[in-house]
Amino acid sequence: MIHPDDGAVAYHGAGDAVIPARHQPWLVLDYAASRDAALPALWRGTGLAGPEPPPEDLQLAPQQYLQLLQNAARVLDSADTAFMLGQHMLPGQYGAASAALLASGSLREALETLAGSQRALSPLLCPRFRQEGELAALYWTDCYGAPSQLAFLAEMHMTALASMCRWLSGERLPWRFCFNRTRPRYTEQHEVHLGADLRFDCHLDAMLIDSAWLDRPWPATAAPAAPPASPASATPPSLLTALYDYLLARVRTAPTLEQTAADFAVSPATLKRHLARHNTHFQAELDQVRTHVALYLFQTRRADNEDVARHLGFHDATNFRRSFKRWTGQTPGVLRASLLGAAR
Repeated sequence: MIHPDDGAVAYHGAGDAVIPARHQPWLVLDYAASRDAALPALWRGTGLAGPEPPPEDLQLAPQQYLQLLQNAARVLDSADTAFMLGQHMLPGQYGAASAALLASGSLREALETLAGSQRALSPLLCPRFRQEGELAALYWTDCYGAPSQLAFLAEMHMTALASMCRWLSGERLPWRFCFNRTRPRYTEQHEVHLGADLRFDCHLDAMLIDSAWLDRPWPATAAPAAPPASPASATPPSLLTALYDYLLARVRTAPTLEQTAADFAVSPATLKRHLARHNTHFQAELDQVRTHVALYLFQTRRADNEDVARHLGFHDATNFRRSFKRWTGQTPGVLRASLLGAAR
């Protein structure tokens, strides 16, 4: 875990023990046990070794929690596993962050709490809340470089948020769901747990809703008194989250590997090694941020290629179009039309 003293960017890695075992990891084990799963197969590689709740001070590394989810998906072997785990995920019993979610008086408050307490409430995917004009969006980015598990994680986290909002608001909110994956052969579980408004091949995992829903009052909820903040609240963000934030703040100025490494207080070679351990590299992370910014501008501002090219610092729309197709495999026009259909 890196806590630089000279103003450099602080971050932690996928191997650092930062996730309380009694929080979401224990929920996974508890759910699997309720489905008569073979528990020893679930524990393998996770740092957990028994049917009883783990010690209160036990912290798992994200890699261990990801291994637990992978084990659960394999052992349970059911199309509904990610969705059912999501049903149990939020608001949870994760201290002050969960208490704040329970006390949310509106969708806006809930989304701001979720985004502001990411390390307690959503440790594997970083929720990012944006609103512009008539559209509000909550989208997730990968914290630890687990590409093979992203579809599972997205389904789990979207179900968690949709289920919690339905419970706290007293009604099913009209979310529109965008997935960074190809359409699966069967979508029955998506439709049961999320609804029918689904979009695939979107190049980001997001939930969209009309801004008018953000400030509609929710019924008063009797929330328990908030316990003291956990020491985990002082944990710096993951490397990929810190890098995403860094690149997003500089996306209009073409950030370089060399300058980024200097600001993270490491050499370019060391930053490359750190990213390789997270199954990614600098250019892929920069291209992801640029893609997300372009998609956001297409959706919220109905921007054309020239507008987005200027925003991202491209010399002309032709260069942007060529780069966008390299990032996504699609031309801006095709993807823009699909996104505007989702943001109707």
